[in-house]
Amino acid sequence: MQTNFSLAQLADAANRESEAILRKCVHCGFCTATCPTYVLLGDELDSPRGRIYQIKEMLETGGTPSETTVKHIDRCLSCLSCMTTCPSGVHYMHLVDHARAHIEATYQRPKADRAMRDLLARVLPNPALLRLALLGAWGAKPFAGLFPKRLRAMLKLAPASLPGPSHADRPGVHRAEGTRRMRVALLIGCAQRVLGPQINEAAIRLLTRAGIEVVVSKGADCCGALTHHMGREEQAMTAARATIDAWTREIEGEGLDAVVIITSGCGTSVKDYGFLFREDAAYAAKAARIAGLARDVTELLAEAGLPAATVETGQAIAYHSACSMQHGQRIREQPRALLRAAGFRVKEIPEAHLCCGSAGTYNILQPELAGQLRDRKVRAIEGTAPDAVAAGNIGCITQIGGGTGIPVVHTVELLDWATGGPLPDALAGNPAFARRPALA
Repeated sequence: MQTNFSLAQLADAANRESEAILRKCVHCGFCTATCPTYVLLGDELDSPRGRIYQIKEMLETGGTPSETTVKHIDRCLSCLSCMTTCPSGVHYMHLVDHARAHIEATYQRPKADRAMRDLLARVLPNPALLRLALLGAWGAKPFAGLFPKRLRAMLKLAPASLPGPSHADRPGVHRAEGTRRMRVALLIGCAQRVLGPQINEAAIRLLTRAGIEVVVSKGADCCGALTHHMGREEQAMTAARATIDAWTREIEGEGLDAVVIITSGCGTSVKDYGFLFREDAAYAAKAARIAGLARDVTELLAEAGLPAATVETGQAIAYHSACSMQHGQRIREQPRALLRAAGFRVKEIPEAHLCCGSAGTYNILQPELAGQLRDRKVRAIEGTAPDAVAAGNIGCITQIGGGTGIPVVHTVELLDWATGGPLPDALAGNPAFARRPALA
């Protein structure tokens, strides 16, 4: 693609990077076939190729983008399916992130939209505020019809019950069982520790059972992903710096063999820290080191080896590969292989490359499109007739679980149960997971 940036514009590092990305696009259109919004809407402006043209024009022109451009970029899920499909290596993730930052800096959103985004950016990365908001949602649910559609979407996503704070939230060291083979830091996340603390608990049990010492570091609370994908770069980088500092202290202390991420959306962001901080002299080297150590929990277990199964399994599990897992991190086979190694029968979901509609804050900011994608994903899952669904991202678990009666759990919860942990609460009472005989 030909570009027309001025020399003054190319003096900016973000513009230089985007110009290089734009030049790689050859207009082939392969990306349109795998883009969820194009599949739903059939509008070229809601395809990666169409958005690339709009981003090019917006960045070259500078200044305030049009309302139409903002609408179509806002509709992008950042699922990155287009990057998997692209034969030319167009790094769409960095391009759309730059576009969102530009919009955030130059575009005056309507007051209600701005207020909603401010609320999400304030509440979601803050576990205390998120817990308070979810408790308030219970009282508001009977009156959901009186609220604007985005608030209704938030209320619908609120769980029927909320677990209390977990011991896994607290900073500390969880010793390996037997001989210590590795020492890792664990990102317990912000939303996950409120919505699914049992996931962190299962991951800690599973890793320590595999001979891996797990450190929950004080200050490593948020990776910055949610606000980064809203275009709020400084807020995201402030959170990321605190986390980088906390893990750097561990590296310079007893050392770390890896940084383990349980939420794949966070993993995609942490692995991109080297790029995010490339112009930050104080953090560039530290961020790149952290990015190099980052591993999804299934990646690490595939390398370290899964503990032996202790119960007879055999249930049919539909594995949902989150977009941030299969497209963002290009992790595809490891979770499936681990589930099979634990004795489960893994069922492949049709149209597995299409997003479920969660996508960070997308299911709140774009509830109609998110709902259509969720329903499409649920139909595909239910068509495989599984006993349960496994996923590696809390957003997907919440989104899919809101559309089906089939239990949806994190992959580590199943692996933990199969190798000696408790049966996940979501599976209690499920006949397929009735008490299984212990293996000799």
